[in-house]
Amino acid sequence: MSLKEQLVSGKFVLIAELQPPKGNQVSELMEHVEHLRSRVDAFSVPDLQNAIMRLGSLSVCTLLKGKGVDPIFNLSCRHRNRLALQSDLLNASALGLENILILQGDDPSFGDHYEAKPVLDLDLLGLLEAAQQLREGRDLAGHELSGKTTFTLGTQIEAGTPGHGLDLNDVEKKVRSGVDFFFTNSIFDPDLFQVFSEKVSPFQVPIIAGITLLKSVGMARYISKHVKGTSIPEAIIDRLMKASDKQKTSVEIAAELVKAIRPFCQGIHLIPIGWESQIPVVLDHSGL
Repeated sequence: MSLKEQLVSGKFVLIAELQPPKGNQVSELMEHVEHLRSRVDAFSVPDLQNAIMRLGSLSVCTLLKGKGVDPIFNLSCRHRNRLALQSDLLNASALGLENILILQGDDPSFGDHYEAKPVLDLDLLGLLEAAQQLREGRDLAGHELSGKTTFTLGTQIEAGTPGHGLDLNDVEKKVRSGVDFFFTNSIFDPDLFQVFSEKVSPFQVPIIAGITLLKSVGMARYISKHVKGTSIPEAIIDRLMKASDKQKTSVEIAAELVKAIRPFCQGIHLIPIGWESQIPVVLDHSGL
């Protein structure tokens, strides 16, 4: 059953993030795929995440498709103009990739090529519109295409942080642009997520909640301070700080969050940050 069919049917889905390598060697990545394929429904492949130059999402997703697993092609609008973005979407369609996650992308100044210039010819809504137009058989300039795409389109939505409410107008604009599912930012506060879930429920779009494995106290503090839309309660940071086994405690925290938010979403997006081997452990602890 495809990801689209699972979402339409109401099935609870499990998605694992697979970071492309910084280079063209994919043997380790494929080992993760074989290790996880029986436990998850799809793999999401980031596109130049954190503005770090890596192997592209398009090629990795094509390789995953060839392995018989369901990939989610990530496409960021920050690094390409509208010609390249539309072409990459058509490339994905021609290669049999149907699940597309549209993202804003990270500013190059934060990456490993800080002198690179951002493009931002299209913003996130503009790229969603382009993808929707391709589904209707025409490009952004209004030219008819020889064929239509059959994308299942997703994008990211911020579930809100204490003191910062959810922008329902932004949600509505994305839904009108043809979004079929939403990924959230990383969730660390189940109560706040429940409030978010209740607010967006009238839109009837599947919500897939992000769960990140915290590898260290420093990482937790950095995310809480610098990652937009994400706030980590001090209780979690304190628990991690006092833990003698950081990995074990991180897995326990992730599993507890999964169990707490599961009733309020239609899926979980597990972000291992190099701890792919711990995803099955998180799922076991979560009862999934």
